[in-house]
Amino acid sequence: MDDVETRELRYFVAVAEELHFGRAAQRLGIAQPPLSRAIRLLERRMGVTLLDRTSRAVHLTPPGEVLLTEARRALDAVEAAIRRTRKAARTTPRLTLALKPGGDAGLLRTILDRYAASPGAVPVDLAFRVGERAAMVRDGRADLALLHRPQNDLTGLDSDDLHTEDQVVLLPEGHRLAERATVSMADLHGEPMPRWPEARPGVTGHPVTDSNQLLHLIQLGRLIAVVPESVGEYLPPGLISRPVLDADPATLVLAWSQTSTSREVAAFVRAAVAG
Repeated sequence: MDDVETRELRYFVAVAEELHFGRAAQRLGIAQPPLSRAIRLLERRMGVTLLDRTSRAVHLTPPGEVLLTEARRALDAVEAAIRRTRKAARTTPRLTLALKPGGDAGLLRTILDRYAASPGAVPVDLAFRVGERAAMVRDGRADLALLHRPQNDLTGLDSDDLHTEDQVVLLPEGHRLAERATVSMADLHGEPMPRWPEARPGVTGHPVTDSNQLLHLIQLGRLIAVVPESVGEYLPPGLISRPVLDADPATLVLAWSQTSTSREVAAFVRAAVAG
């Protein structure tokens, strides 16, 4: 079989995510007929049907589901290789750490100070993101990220534990559980929960993309959320937190790419875990 081009994978991912050739073509900035021809050619070359097409809808076939997962990984790897190669050409190395606001359990300043005092330390840029921190490390936009286990998907990443804490549930005032001193996971069964873009596989819930959106939805009574205890210490009016006695502890981890060979990354990890 001829080699599949990254362009073809990008075309397929766009169609597979949009499930609509017109929207996918608009997203890619090309006309629809050449996009349709490219997908048909890809199917012929691979010898499989990737998409079921009708006059009303487009659906992924089982082989199409597999290719969507693998194509995303392949495109991320290509982008990461390009970004890391360009970073290697910099005359002045830098590190980029991805994190979400308030997601450092109060440890970041100490870590940064400890790293800055280490031999060969380089400048560290902070990239505040919600929902794409792990993806930023995988595709090379960031060198490291602060994530939580078991909440986040750590596929393709190495990590070291920094801090473990209990979890609480965030509730709107007036919720049926608001008068409880503590709750259990069974008490939360059936309640609407959020799902972050970087959640581990198998997690379901209402899609959320940033912390302000989540807090607003909780205030409106549309969601509740189980979060690390430190997050529940700074809540806006209208929200309360209650300990969840049997929730799995949340562990803050420092994560980096499994393929990283950066001496700067290794030095930052050593500084972070030294305490």
